[in-house]
Amino acid sequence: MREAIVEKIRQEAATLAEAARSAHAAATHEENKARSKYETLALEASYIAQGQANRAQELRDALRRYELLELLPFAEGSPIEVTALVTYEDSAGLRRVVFLGPEQGGLRVQVDGTEVVVITGSSPLAQALLGQTLDDEFTFRGKECHITGVM
Repeated sequence: MREAIVEKIRQEAATLAEAARSAHAAATHEENKARSKYETLALEASYIAQGQANRAQELRDALRRYELLELLPFAEGSPIEVTALVTYEDSAGLRRVVFLGPEQGGLRVQVDGTEVVVITGSSPLAQALLGQTLDDEFTFRGKECHITGVM
C-alpha cells in the first residue's frame, strides 16, 4: 500500500517539477519581457512557476512522510485509525476501499487491481470511520455502510 502511494506521489512530483521548469523558463524568456505595463505574460508565468514550485515542495514533504510512515498492525477488533486500510460497503451494495493517511487525501492508487482512495483524518469519511471496528456500521452521506475489512 505505502509503496503504491509513494510511487504515485513521485510521479506527480516529477510531472509538477517539469511544469514548474517550463513556467520558469517562460517567465524569464527574453520574448516575454513586458514592453508596457499592460503586458503581464512574464509576471503571470512567474506566479504559475511559484505556485508549482510550492506544490512540488508539498509533494516532496509528503513523499518523505510516507516513506517514513509506520504502518500499524490491525488485529480483529482493533479500532480504525491512521494507516488503516478499510473496506466498506454501502446500502446500495457499492464496495469501496480507503486508506487513512496523514496527507494527500483524494490520491487514488491501484493495489492488486483494486482502486484505493487515500483519505485524511479531517475528511468527513475518516471522521465516520475513526474508532470503528470490523463489522461496525456507520452512516455516511445518508447511506448506511458496513465495514467489511480492516488491515
